[in-house]
Amino acid sequence: MTVCVIGGAGYIGSVAVERLVQTGRNVIVYDNLSKGHAAAVPPSVPLVRGDHGDQNLLTQTLKNYRCTAVMHFSALSLVGESVENPLLYYENNIARGVALLKAVLAADIRRFIFSSTAAVYGEPRSIPIMEDDPTVPANPYGNTKIAFERLLRDTGSAHGLRSVCLRYFNACGASGEHGEDHDPESHLIPLILQVAAGKRASIKVFGKDYPTPDGTCVRDYIHVLDLADAHLLALEYLERGGKSDFFNLGNGTGFSVLEVIETARRVTGHPIPCQEAPRRPGDPAVLVASSDKIRRTLGWNPSHPGLDDIIASAWKWHSAHPDGYSENPKEP
Repeated sequence: MTVCVIGGAGYIGSVAVERLVQTGRNVIVYDNLSKGHAAAVPPSVPLVRGDHGDQNLLTQTLKNYRCTAVMHFSALSLVGESVENPLLYYENNIARGVALLKAVLAADIRRFIFSSTAAVYGEPRSIPIMEDDPTVPANPYGNTKIAFERLLRDTGSAHGLRSVCLRYFNACGASGEHGEDHDPESHLIPLILQVAAGKRASIKVFGKDYPTPDGTCVRDYIHVLDLADAHLLALEYLERGGKSDFFNLGNGTGFSVLEVIETARRVTGHPIPCQEAPRRPGDPAVLVASSDKIRRTLGWNPSHPGLDDIIASAWKWHSAHPDGYSENPKEP
């Protein structure tokens, strides 16, 4: 059985590929390389360059490699960008997602794992967020993610596609082989580490007047290896005949922006100056998800829950790869 990882040259997708290979799975990566890196794909894993909206190419790829399951990581995911350009997000995350699902059905695949987000909940009514809480996204990014989840549900009812949607925030940290390398970078921890590495003068803190203990946003931070393991558990669950479902992935307690910065100062030994900036549109004050359901149902148990461990792994990877994957060509 072969797993097709769509977006497998990107940050989370590449770590999922790494874990799949380590567990003896046959894997192919399908990626248009607009955000990902060919150098992040292991030499032993076939890389097909293509857009997930190219229904014909994707269908042929899935058939040629006799794929039996798909993991989908290929979505746009920047909250601010989605507010400024919602049509871009609906085009990529939904319109192309329809073509993707048509290809999956045409290739007779009935197992699908979706990298979703806890942004589907919007401003939470309580913390930690539970799976049965209302889904009222606060931005177009979250809207497109819950729309695709519903598309999966309806496709499953009509065609027998079984799926698992994993809702989480702020993938972070690094494996031994893979870390974050975005251009431009937008995620908090790698931006902080760029300050520690002398690549930028300070880190911006977007809003210090939120109703939180220190006035800055509070978020879940989940080690990317723990996220990858959740995807493997979801695959095993579907292979056992598990029904379609959705799960939160969270620490249960979040960390504020200032707490993350202070931890990075301690881990790196650098001062990391801050610069206050206005709030970003669409940013809720606190987003922390419960993971009780996935722990009970799939047996997920994160191995790297500590913020120090997360940041230390990221710092180690960035220190060893100061230019990210740029020492290797982005094109195959």
